[in-house]
Amino acid sequence: MSKLFVASEIFHGAGSLSELKNLSGKKAIIVTGGQSMKKSGTLDRAIGYLAEAGLETIVFDGVEEDPSSATSLRGAAVMRDFQPDWIVGLGGCSAIDAAKMMWVFYEHPDADFETMTKPFSVPTLRQKAKFVAIPSTSGTGTETTGLAVITDREKGVKYPIVSYELTPDIAIVDGEICATMPAHITSNTGLDALTHCVEAYVSNIEDNYADVLAKGGLEIVFQNLEEAVKNPTNIKARQNMHDASFMGGLAFNNAWLGIVHSLSHQVGALYGIPHGAANAIFLPNVIRYNQTATTRYPDLAKLIGKESAEELAQEIEKLRTSVNNIGSLKAFGISREDWDKNLDYITQNALEDPCTGFNPRKPSLQELKDLYNASYEGEVYQN
Repeated sequence: MSKLFVASEIFHGAGSLSELKNLSGKKAIIVTGGQSMKKSGTLDRAIGYLAEAGLETIVFDGVEEDPSSATSLRGAAVMRDFQPDWIVGLGGCSAIDAAKMMWVFYEHPDADFETMTKPFSVPTLRQKAKFVAIPSTSGTGTETTGLAVITDREKGVKYPIVSYELTPDIAIVDGEICATMPAHITSNTGLDALTHCVEAYVSNIEDNYADVLAKGGLEIVFQNLEEAVKNPTNIKARQNMHDASFMGGLAFNNAWLGIVHSLSHQVGALYGIPHGAANAIFLPNVIRYNQTATTRYPDLAKLIGKESAEELAQEIEKLRTSVNNIGSLKAFGISREDWDKNLDYITQNALEDPCTGFNPRKPSLQELKDLYNASYEGEVYQN
């Protein structure tokens, strides 16, 4: 028997932010990032809708990219003082992921972060508050997943905190919010959504629902990402990419991910490489690596008019180029000396990453190192 995990309520389409005015409660806290939601007017509109619902609202802003456990603890302290019954994560995945961890520490002040880095170790939530996720980027699918990626600054490691407790109660997927997203972020996040679709489909968990969502999301990305990058005010393309992101998130929330994410988490934490950009570098080579253990890649290739795993990898590389994304880790300015110095460390962390357990091919430490080195140089991985 399987169970489908999904946000309890999903509102999608341009203008769906207005659903906030239908919440029932007393207090809400909005958790957001820097200035983008304020500059676009989205934050003020959200506050206005919550006021219409009769909720007293405060804002916790300034969540950094790759949020830390320290930020989550600071936000939780604010929540304990204010006692909200709704937590609203508004903005990019960093703001929403941080809000999820604030939620945990708000309800469980004594929760141990290190314990929660082990899959499905988050304590029971919803004793004090429910959660609304409103993404402003189209990539992570965090609005429908039981996942929050939190960085340990001291160790230089990104930890995916995995628990269905973290699945939002309400997801609002409004493409209008994305209209001001810069082209490079549109590109990075769109390639992240694509990676979710591919990895969920070839995961070692079989799930018919996840399969359909992964296929549908992949088609939408190939049809809309380039348009969304080049014509950012095309709300139809924006909404399509927002929907594809949600579909990819829902797919991997039920089938999980693989070593593309295991590899990306480490270079993101240590070198600051944007997550979607790192995924787009690793994905073609991971397809080449995994194709000896799964026959599923050709299914995805056929959706875009191709036949084989290698053709799928090449089409992803072409899409990556067409949306101005980088094809090697070295191009981010990482010296060979610095790379070699940290290679054993990041490889071991990738092997231990929770996503590795769902990959269709069980990797060795050396195989992950080989994938890292090929992707550092931007070379084709050879099995």
